[in-house]
Amino acid sequence: MVELVNNRREFIKKSSLVGSGLMAGSAFFKEKSNKEELIILHTNDVHSHIHPFKNDHHRYPGNGGVIKRALLIESYRKQYKNVLLLDAGDIFQGTPFFNFYGGELEMKLMTKMGYDAATLGNHDFDGGINGLIKAKEFGEFDFINSNYIFENELTSIVKPFKIIKKGKLKIGILGIGIELEGLVDPKLCKGVIYTDPISNANKTARLLKEKYHCDYVICLSHLGLKYDSDKVSDLLLAEKSKNIDLIIGGHTHSFLDEPIKTLNSEGEQTLVSQAAWAGLRLGIVKVSFTKGLKTSDGMTSKV
Repeated sequence: MVELVNNRREFIKKSSLVGSGLMAGSAFFKEKSNKEELIILHTNDVHSHIHPFKNDHHRYPGNGGVIKRALLIESYRKQYKNVLLLDAGDIFQGTPFFNFYGGELEMKLMTKMGYDAATLGNHDFDGGINGLIKAKEFGEFDFINSNYIFENELTSIVKPFKIIKKGKLKIGILGIGIELEGLVDPKLCKGVIYTDPISNANKTARLLKEKYHCDYVICLSHLGLKYDSDKVSDLLLAEKSKNIDLIIGGHTHSFLDEPIKTLNSEGEQTLVSQAAWAGLRLGIVKVSFTKGLKTSDGMTSKV
């Protein structure tokens, strides 16, 4: 396994790079004792980027990297008691780390950072079904998908939804995947059947809200933020959804400074967020619950 931090001096140097991100987060969110609050941290399309971009990179000099992300995550856990850490897919493929380790390294690092759940992106099938199962052996968090039917061994590692309790809050999490045809070699995703994302998202969200009485429902989506065509996207899903409070998206590598606030099919607010790609940003959504009412706001922080 790659040695990420060689000595104390290098660790201190890397730690200083995230100082501005930590201060920005502290200034943006201040916890109030009279509210039940939830912090949702999220990533997407990390694509096996373990190290930061090189300091002479033409667009992202010195940006990203697992160490800085881990420090930023830890800073929020120190400030708030109710913190979730989620990923919206395409964990794999993009650097030699995946080619060499087959996803093992990514799974170990996400486990170390304390991820609670992730959905599947198209590139997470690049090692085939067996490769995905083997990599997941090193990941101590759940894969969530609500619109794929699995006629293979993935039934043992992918759940249709997950419920997590944080303090007094019950959080429901579902996952939605993109149509794999045309994106993934059929041999690599054999036995994965795509079904309608909107109807399945609404069906699962209703279950989470009405049967399991979740206070907040999150959809981890790898559909993509929006398209010029009528292809299903996060914004279209939000418009046609019911019972979904937050959509955390991926696939289109969209740089959003803050979540998009839109209205669902019943005229209620749904947030749509996405945090760039390659680990360049960490999405942060804060939800405050007061006397049965909830308010949400958020941002993405540079890593």
